[in-house]
Amino acid sequence: MRAAAGLALLAALGCGSPAAAQMLCDRLPPRNPPPAEARPAPVALEWWQQRQQVLEQLNGTDLSGVRLLFLGDSITQNWAAPIFAQFYGHRAALNMGVGSDTTQGMLWRLARSPLGASLKPELVVLMLGTNNAHNPRSDEVATGIAEVVRMIHARSPSSKILLLGILPRGATPQDPFRPLVREVNNLISTCASEAQRVTFLDPGPLLLDAAGNLSEVVAPDRLHPSAVGYAIIATAIEWKMRELMGR
Repeated sequence: MRAAAGLALLAALGCGSPAAAQMLCDRLPPRNPPPAEARPAPVALEWWQQRQQVLEQLNGTDLSGVRLLFLGDSITQNWAAPIFAQFYGHRAALNMGVGSDTTQGMLWRLARSPLGASLKPELVVLMLGTNNAHNPRSDEVATGIAEVVRMIHARSPSSKILLLGILPRGATPQDPFRPLVREVNNLISTCASEAQRVTFLDPGPLLLDAAGNLSEVVAPDRLHPSAVGYAIIATAIEWKMRELMGR
């Protein structure tokens, strides 16, 4: 029932249509029906559900003071606290990342979020898709990310969106996830739209050394950033954040 309600909300917001996909991301051909990655569905993991229950408690509270919103999976949720405070503490930031989140899960969560009610941030930072990377169809993963972008825009049209590329995975350039990540990022880069206030930025290459390796100093499990990795990401996107929302 809830998944059906989420789909109904997407339709009411003008999301989920193949035509909308073509308008926003010109390298994504229309799909009807849309792939699973572009349809809302909860993630069947206990920690995801527990975190979502915590975030749902924000509904009905006054979030009008939030200027900066972070949305994403565990890479967002686990943003190193000292780095987050240094770069975003003065910007009235709210972190709504959820570990193990997918594009489907994000669509399901957004339909149950305060975004568009009292929560209308100046800027939304979105980093999502690595948990969809087991799907070898890069176009389907990219379509799911594009659907999330459209839903954010539909719920809070005044918010700017900073869409970040999926970060590199694996220790070396030969890791099987690397080509898909590059392909997805190449596709979603076309979601940048001045008219819809969407900016794309890919900080991932700065996490790699000159040979394309991802050091355990930067990402101990070759996926989740360390404090060093988060400092690199925060520094890499800071200039654009200042451009979009000031200091």
